[in-house]
Amino acid sequence: MASPPRFERLLKTLGLHRPDLRAWAMYDWAITGFYAVIVVAVFPIFFQDVAASEYPDAVATQQLATITAIALTIAAAIAPVLGAITDYIAAKKKLLGTFAGVGVAAVAGMYFIQEGDLVLASILFIIANIGANGSVIFYDAILPHIASEEEVDRVSSAGFAVGYCGATLILVFTLILVLYPGLFGFPEGSDLPVRLAFVGVALWWMVFSIPLLINVPEPPLKVDDPDIGVVDATRMGLVGLGRTFKRLRGYRHAFLFLVGFFIYNDGISTIIRMASAYGREIGLEQGLLMGAIILVQIVAIPCTLLFGMLAGRLGTKPTIFIGLFVYMIISILGYFMTTGAHFIALAAMVGMVQGGTQALSRSLFASMIPRFESGRFFGFFAVFERFSGILGPAVFSLVGLTADTSRPAILSIIAFFIIGGIILYFVDVDEGRRVAREAEARMK
Repeated sequence: MASPPRFERLLKTLGLHRPDLRAWAMYDWAITGFYAVIVVAVFPIFFQDVAASEYPDAVATQQLATITAIALTIAAAIAPVLGAITDYIAAKKKLLGTFAGVGVAAVAGMYFIQEGDLVLASILFIIANIGANGSVIFYDAILPHIASEEEVDRVSSAGFAVGYCGATLILVFTLILVLYPGLFGFPEGSDLPVRLAFVGVALWWMVFSIPLLINVPEPPLKVDDPDIGVVDATRMGLVGLGRTFKRLRGYRHAFLFLVGFFIYNDGISTIIRMASAYGREIGLEQGLLMGAIILVQIVAIPCTLLFGMLAGRLGTKPTIFIGLFVYMIISILGYFMTTGAHFIALAAMVGMVQGGTQALSRSLFASMIPRFESGRFFGFFAVFERFSGILGPAVFSLVGLTADTSRPAILSIIAFFIIGGIILYFVDVDEGRRVAREAEARMK
């Protein structure tokens, strides 16, 4: 058994050495249940089998892609306004709780979806996504206020890891509930266990949000007037947002990287969001699909660490290229996929590169911006990261509807990795880092 001092050193190494940091990371644990069960694993299959049961599988898959694109477009459109308001009103936690509450209510409402309730399912899915993505804006905005410059990388990574662990646990529980309903006294063949799983996700999200809302202090205002109204706060924040965007463009290679990241991360997000629906369309069983998604979470934890070690040897940008190349292979193999074994193998491949590619993208961007502007610039990074899943599902839907099958749609995602990779190729990392360090030197 580790002694208390060793345990404290471990917590510090992980970035979880203070109660407020642990409470902050728990929101990643809370909301990852939504992304794992609702976005990725269970709801897409339920949507096809129950809500869109009157439609062919290919049409149901494209409908899911369409409402995904709608949800993310709305969330992306309101994101700058939400961020602007909280720069001038001390309400980050309050707004996080509000958007989380909206998302929780929408997920709990999925319990009432019956066979053929396509409109209700679509509306609830869109509202839940807006609630989740809106709350994440405030979650990310709190990080710079609770973590010092020396702590922020570790604390951010800790939230990432805690989220994967939480996703694994709730997915395992959901898998048992859905596949073995008799253990809980439910009849076989009923959709009641799935609908109860949605209620479980809502409770998970709500309960594990409480530590942040109670133990994390409200970040202080950036302006002197605490009585400024919402309208003025929005106007002033939007003006400041424009200035920050203009300054970011001044760091040419950091901005160029952000554009490339936005494109290739759109491909990654599309694969994550559409994998279950595509697997269901080609006839794979729900238990296998959920098991594969659990495998992704488990494989991603160690492979993310291994990607970091590989970047130390090869460099960050070349290692990201490896991840994008693997994703291209995944898309090609996905086109030919026909069996459960194929899906499991592809899930393992996704787990190998998912966390590492995204983690290295964040660290590469951080190295090319000046530290004294990291908070504002990472605000843009967070928006690009969370909302880069808009175009991919839209393209997936369009290609799938045109071909009456989603197989060509899987191949279309390769374009995102190619275009994003080409833009990344022209990013001069050394020059970007040099410019950022010179900017820091001028501030001393």
